[in-house]
Amino acid sequence: MGQFSLLTTYSPWLLVVCLAAGALYTWLLYSKKTPWSPRINYLLAALRFVVVSFLCFLLLEPYFKAITNTVEKPTIVVAVDNSQSVGLFTNKNMLAAVTDKLNQVIRNLQDADLQVDIKTLDLPAHGPTDLSGIKYNNPVTNLDELLTNVQAVYQNKNLAGVVLLSDGIQNQGKSAAFSNFDFTIYPVAVGDTVLKKDISIAGLLYNKIAYSGNKFPLVAEVASEGFSGAAAVLLKENGRVLDRKNVTLRQNQPVRAEFNLTANEPGKKHYEITVLPQQGEFTILNNTKHAYLEIIKGKLRILIAAAAPHPDIKALRAAIETNENFETELYIPGVFPLKQEAYDVAVLHQLPSRLQAANEALAFVQQKKIPTLYIIGGTTDLAAFNNLRAGVAINRRGNQTDQVTPALNPAFKKFQVDEKATTDFNKYPPAEVPFADFALAPNTETILYQQVGQVKTSKPLLLSQISNDKRNAVMVADGIWQWRLTEAAATEKPAVFDNLMVSTMQLLTAQQNRKRLNVYPVQDEYLVSDDIRFEGEVYNTVFEKIHGQEITLRIRDEKNKTRSFSFINGEGFSGLNIGNLPGGVYSYTASTVLDGKTEQDKGEFVVQDLQLEALNSLADHDLLHQLGQKTGSRLYYPDQTTSLQEAILKANYKNIIYENEKLEDLINLKWLFFAILFLVSAEWFLRKYYGSY
Repeated sequence: MGQFSLLTTYSPWLLVVCLAAGALYTWLLYSKKTPWSPRINYLLAALRFVVVSFLCFLLLEPYFKAITNTVEKPTIVVAVDNSQSVGLFTNKNMLAAVTDKLNQVIRNLQDADLQVDIKTLDLPAHGPTDLSGIKYNNPVTNLDELLTNVQAVYQNKNLAGVVLLSDGIQNQGKSAAFSNFDFTIYPVAVGDTVLKKDISIAGLLYNKIAYSGNKFPLVAEVASEGFSGAAAVLLKENGRVLDRKNVTLRQNQPVRAEFNLTANEPGKKHYEITVLPQQGEFTILNNTKHAYLEIIKGKLRILIAAAAPHPDIKALRAAIETNENFETELYIPGVFPLKQEAYDVAVLHQLPSRLQAANEALAFVQQKKIPTLYIIGGTTDLAAFNNLRAGVAINRRGNQTDQVTPALNPAFKKFQVDEKATTDFNKYPPAEVPFADFALAPNTETILYQQVGQVKTSKPLLLSQISNDKRNAVMVADGIWQWRLTEAAATEKPAVFDNLMVSTMQLLTAQQNRKRLNVYPVQDEYLVSDDIRFEGEVYNTVFEKIHGQEITLRIRDEKNKTRSFSFINGEGFSGLNIGNLPGGVYSYTASTVLDGKTEQDKGEFVVQDLQLEALNSLADHDLLHQLGQKTGSRLYYPDQTTSLQEAILKANYKNIIYENEKLEDLINLKWLFFAILFLVSAEWFLRKYYGSY
């Protein structure tokens, strides 16, 4: 249905002037004696009158105004919790029956002129058209994500309500009851609210990182319903039983089985914990859980040495130790002795010093070639420091100092700095730096610049020199403890300062990558439901990135089963998607041929089988009741689908009519040009044909 009208920018009364102009022009041209008949003369006069009048009419800027109405039907979304728990713990006959009933409700609603869409937990771009074909195999349940997605997709649309078919069991995301939805939810409850006689591994307690050579605990919480007495809990690796614990089950009270393991070689580990099934259990799917952890080399040791006590030292030490992979050893002459042990990195505070103190620490670090972070301050001997060739030469101009705050160098890419760092940096109090000229050595990059007031300078504040034989960083600031204190006072946790120091330590301790082939999974850990994606990078002899090489990728699981893939790292390559894999620890080997030589890269990744859907068989209809009540509805059961349909129809949801107004200038219509051209051409042809011009 639409309305069309022709309007003009100027007064429509001027149309009379247009007609008069056309008539006058025509009279002046065709009132004279002509060589053709009066009939032809009237025809030519009519053509000229139409053309001239219409051209004058176009000067009035006429335009079309078209108003069209679009009717949008009310939409009912049927949101289906297609998780494994619904399929496992809902009676199959009842689930089939409620599916058939809801399909009939959908057809009836469509007959009542309502639009009905179907959505599932996996949020496909195009949902199913029928409930009967839905497979209840989603490994996790996040009802809040499902409903929030519906709200986002149907925003500014005629969404009448959502029929939610679910057992109410959530195991991922926040509870949907805590969210606010602007549509009515009609929950339909499935599942079983009767407690089942069952034994399960309710949870595992363990650290995801263990250090080689250390012992670590792995605790299994065993829950039971309807069982008492003894039960056996097994700890397995690659199908081999490592340990066995006997526990005494308690009704409705978890008991613990603790295993003590020794971390041996570094790498990813996969342990399987199983409570042996007993006769009469409702299901044994929840009798097993998996633990995935990584064994790494012992903690990295950091020597912090200073000529004298200083508040910067405490701030640095506290920041570094926020990373559990680092442990620090302090040396201050006369306070803490120097332990000449193996260190992975050193922090030298105002060393070399004009106080001629702690020189033995400097000599030790130089002798062992330990990667070093130098902190420059008021007592630093700059001449001696320059002789160390740590990446920058500082040539002081007198005894003056500058008061500066940090400014991020956006070109630095060796590690990421928090996005809010710039905002926090602006709140830092100024630190003292020497007023000097700074000469950077080759292979030296600036991490932070000095900012004086609101002016960002090109002078470095924090820099790094990473090359084959040099791994140094230099902080040219005295009083950085104030930065950490200020940030902690403002945000409770000085995350930006701490992350900056930890990242600098990691940069100094990281092994330099000289591999020409670098293939790696986008994540170290996946779920069994995740698609696993690999990235690949290839470099030439001068370590410039190149493209177009064929890379072979072989993945081996814990049972030595191998899967092979092949891909080409083309420019703009978005990664190799190998789909999902069963739970376990996987190793991979990638290879390609460069300059006639085979290059390889290796690594590991974990696929976690959390089995969340098998943990809880007890439906949570209270959650569904809350969702319905909160949105002005109520909870429906499988035998109440007729009441559900009546409630939706009784709500009398209305169509929404959208009015669309379109304006188009008449002069923009191309066919008018050809029409005028035809009329002018016709007049010209007739005049020529009958003996005139």
